[in-house]
Amino acid sequence: MADLIVVPVYNEAPSIEKVLTQTLAAAPGVDVLVVDDGSTDESPEILARFAGEARVRVLRHPVNMGYGAALMDGFEYARRHGYQRVVTIDCDEQHDPRLIPGFLELASEWDVVSGSRYMSEDVPKVGTVPQDRRRINRIVTQRINELTGYRLTDAFCGFKAYRVEALARLRLSEPGYAFPLQFWIQAARAGLTVIERPVPLIYVPSFERRFGGQLDDAEKRLAYYMEVIETEVAKCSTC
Repeated sequence: MADLIVVPVYNEAPSIEKVLTQTLAAAPGVDVLVVDDGSTDESPEILARFAGEARVRVLRHPVNMGYGAALMDGFEYARRHGYQRVVTIDCDEQHDPRLIPGFLELASEWDVVSGSRYMSEDVPKVGTVPQDRRRINRIVTQRINELTGYRLTDAFCGFKAYRVEALARLRLSEPGYAFPLQFWIQAARAGLTVIERPVPLIYVPSFERRFGGQLDDAEKRLAYYMEVIETEVAKCSTC
């Protein structure tokens, strides 16, 4: 069964080499696609060091197109190249690559395997998540559960595994940080099966990422998330 790991990257030069090295070691035989979303730091130069690694491919956006756009391009690459399962993992050291094989195994039975930093009090914790981010995650996760019938505990975790065949049933279009929310609404509508698995909660201040523009304001960010959710729900009335 052909598998692919998709790693979205945007200005993450301090962590790229470590994350990719650990990922290749943790998942031998699995291909890796790095989607460089228009990085303006040293990320492209660091990625060039992996040019001799047969399992690594790099897709570069000429400009920053958004987190969702990077994931959608990764999904499309997986579909076009005949992969059956795909894992997404962030490049800021928040995710432990050693968990990838377990996620892939579960993706043989479930359409979506979603990491959760909050489903268990026993998960390892490094650092503290800012209160506004935790509050927004809680509000949004509750709304997603109300609308979908899922019982998620973490709507935003980027560590996931998917069956590519299941992804082909969706029509995803949200290019920004609200991409996971559109995904959950469409996944429920398409009847995708979902299981959550605990992952460590790692929040290292040195890898803090700003959302950019007005989204750095917590209330405006929450309003954006809720607008994307309700817009996607409204589409169902015309289905």
